[in-house]
Order: sequence, then structure tokens, then C-alpha cells
Amino acid sequence: HASKSLEEIPTGAYDAAITMGCGDACPNVPARIREDWALPDPKHMAPREFDEVRDAIRSRVADLFVRLGVTARA
Repeated sequence: HASKSLEEIPTGAYDAAITMGCGDACPNVPARIREDWALPDPKHMAPREFDEVRDAIRSRVADLFVRLGVTARA
């Protein structure tokens, strides 16, 4: 997986726009839910710390799906 620039995503309103630690510096993407998950970048972390960030993201995505009424696929 890789990040996309805003020019690469379709225009329009989204159910949720989640950013990772950019706070007020993030561009405005129209969304019903807007959240900034201030999580550390795991890129250069040791495996244990990397796994902690991965698990935090997984948990937050699962919670977001519940709030959106979405059923996750395996």
C-alpha cells in the first residue's frame, strides 16, 4: 500500500477522512467524520513498537467501521 496525493482521489464528499498526525496542516477533504489520529510513524521502529502502532491503527479502524455502520471483510 502507498499513500496517494489528493489529486489521485476522486472529488466529492466522503464518509470519513482520517489523517495521521498532521493536525491543522492537513488539507480539507469534505467528510462527515474528520479525525486526526496522532500516531507515531512506525517506519523506523523496532518490531515490537511497530506492532503496537499497527494494532492501534487496527483498533481505530474497527471502531470507525462500527461508527459508520460498516461490516469489515476479512
